[in-house]
Amino acid sequence: MYKRIVLKLSGEALAGDKEGVSFDDTVITGLVKQIRQVMDMGTQVSLVVGGGNFWRGRSADSGMDRTKADQIGMLATVMNAIYLADAFRQQGTHAVVMTPIPFGTMTELFSKDSALRHLENGKVLIFAAGLGHPFFSTDTITALRGAELDVDGLFFAKNIDGVYDDDPAKNPNAKKFDTITSEDIVKKNLKVIDTSAAALCFERKIPVVIFGLNEQDSIMRAVKGEKIGTLVTVS
Repeated sequence: MYKRIVLKLSGEALAGDKEGVSFDDTVITGLVKQIRQVMDMGTQVSLVVGGGNFWRGRSADSGMDRTKADQIGMLATVMNAIYLADAFRQQGTHAVVMTPIPFGTMTELFSKDSALRHLENGKVLIFAAGLGHPFFSTDTITALRGAELDVDGLFFAKNIDGVYDDDPAKNPNAKKFDTITSEDIVKKNLKVIDTSAAALCFERKIPVVIFGLNEQDSIMRAVKGEKIGTLVTVS
């Protein structure tokens, strides 16, 4: 059983399949219930949430400065984190939004000691605003926070059900890996997670599970160790 994890959720996941909305409360309620169940099993949970339901930097106009585009993306993750934290509050769980840069009274400035104290007190942490700098993905901050907090595993909930040797949307013969090493993800240049995140997981020997969020009870099943998605090993 995992003692402490970081779970990465995409911003798009919060919007569900509805068109023209940023948040699907039915989907979010289901996510929160699963995470609460994981916490009830004794696992400390931190979350990293993306901002894709509002903004994706790579979707910006080609003439836009990359730094500015990434800064807008950081702000999008803060909005998502605050919304998600309130969804936890409504279900009786205290959530703390932590950021690497100050946002007044809206978030708490990240520190390892404070984060560990919150986790030990039964709170869920939501990390937002990335590293506070451009050119770093939310995958990278997931791996970094996992390394800092000495987690037992990283969990990436994706819109794809694991790691493939090619894009299954374009190649129906793409092969899914049940297991793969983080080193091979880097060597094969597989795009399922950011290569810098995979490299950090390999260096720090952090196991990773990459699975499909839309599968029934997928978060619970992944954390319980059920064979789901792809297990990314360290050797």
